[in-house]
Amino acid sequence: MAVSNMVPTVPVLFFFFFFFYTLLLISASSSSLSHNVKVQEQDKDPFVGFNIGTDVTNLLSPTELVKFLQTQKVNHVRLYDADPELLKALAKTKIRVIISVPNNQLLAIGSSNSTAASWIGRNVVAYYPETLITAISVGDEVLTTVPSSAPLLLPAIESLYNALVASNLHTQIKVSTPHAASIMLDTFPPSQAYFNQTWHSIMLPLLQFLSKTGSPLMMNLYPYYVYMQNKGVVPLDNCLFEPLTPTKEMVDPNTLLHYTNVLDAMVDSAYVSMKNLNVTDVVVLVTESGWPSRGDSKEPYATIDNADTYNSNLIKHIFDRSGTPLHPEMTPSVYIYELFNEDLRSPPISEASWGLFYGNSTPVYLLHVSGSGTFLANDTTNQTYCIAMDGVDAKTLQAALDWSCGPGRANCSEIQPGESCYQPNNVKGHASFAFNSYYQKEGRASGSCDFKGVAMITTTDPSHGSCIFPGSKKVGNRTQTVVNSTQVAAGEATSRSLSSGFYVSIMILVTSSMLLPFR
Repeated sequence: MAVSNMVPTVPVLFFFFFFFYTLLLISASSSSLSHNVKVQEQDKDPFVGFNIGTDVTNLLSPTELVKFLQTQKVNHVRLYDADPELLKALAKTKIRVIISVPNNQLLAIGSSNSTAASWIGRNVVAYYPETLITAISVGDEVLTTVPSSAPLLLPAIESLYNALVASNLHTQIKVSTPHAASIMLDTFPPSQAYFNQTWHSIMLPLLQFLSKTGSPLMMNLYPYYVYMQNKGVVPLDNCLFEPLTPTKEMVDPNTLLHYTNVLDAMVDSAYVSMKNLNVTDVVVLVTESGWPSRGDSKEPYATIDNADTYNSNLIKHIFDRSGTPLHPEMTPSVYIYELFNEDLRSPPISEASWGLFYGNSTPVYLLHVSGSGTFLANDTTNQTYCIAMDGVDAKTLQAALDWSCGPGRANCSEIQPGESCYQPNNVKGHASFAFNSYYQKEGRASGSCDFKGVAMITTTDPSHGSCIFPGSKKVGNRTQTVVNSTQVAAGEATSRSLSSGFYVSIMILVTSSMLLPFR
């Protein structure tokens, strides 16, 4: 009796088990699909990302670097390789990654499908979807830097794409290659731009591939170089996104479109160049753009003020979602070059000075960004200090210290004998206090922490014991004037709401009426 009662129960239990198991599978699949769709939808909105170069002394470890990116609310990065440790560290974060095939690997990948498949397996399949790889940049400025490899470029791209198809990842991960702006000719007015005909045999099939696969045209666009090569023709304000009077706006005589900045003109030149090859459905992705903060005598416009102004205004421009004059409905996403100063790069000086941060994550200068959904969301806008750099000789520091306490009118009373900041009694300790005193007095304005390159900005409060540095929230054993952390620094513009939910406070350049030797 008991046995006969159990017979119909087994299939029923099996049915319910199978039913709920199927529901779980569908739910998991739906969740995964929903996640991928959400990622793709978010990437449709214009964003600002960062290139991460690694020619850096004492670069943060991969784990520390990812924490730093998360702290700064940086959600898009481009790597110049496919570093396994960094890709592992980026797993299960919301950070979207472009990985790269270096130029020196084009030959192997472009001439062997199996090598391409192995590369995808090793650098993509092994990490995706835990690590959100969104694109592969194949080579870098191949047509203009290694033209001998140009015939291998499209075969390499197609081989990698076919390997993605085999892994069913071709709809989630795009494949393209970054180009230098110099592949375009007659770029102003934009309506006359066209691709250098030398490369038509490469560009036309490449653009057709990008159109077929829904991949972007990657362009490295630098208004800095446009200005350096056309001084006297292109005003600096046009390159820096500075407000212009109508008479200073660039007007395309063929379309009568007004261009208020050089980057928009460069982007539209790319669209016109593609249209001349009958390609109109490929979007432009700016894979590099930036401005160096230091340069030698041949690059006098590579300054902290100009770098700060360009990158701050660039971020604002992208988050304004105002598009370009030719395509106001499409705002290009941009990867700023670059996150860190690559101090190991070969001369000129500017090559090592494109970063927003030093390798130890302290800012080279401040991009003031705060508010809901904050981007670069550290508290450096409100709590930063200026200190002496390590490794500077005492004579140079002493000269900067003397200027700070003399012509610079920093308050140096606390580093006098017997006062609270006299110890440690060495030139670096005293210089740090004096530099910071001047920096805070100037409202932490752009360029006020330089002193001929011997000072650096830090977010770490340098106060110690009873020695309280100006700007500190700490309270010593004496009455201490504390800078309000919510106070808008002198020279800053008020925050304004952007349509993307970001609030950006842009530094306004203040020109001193006299030349100060250490600013």
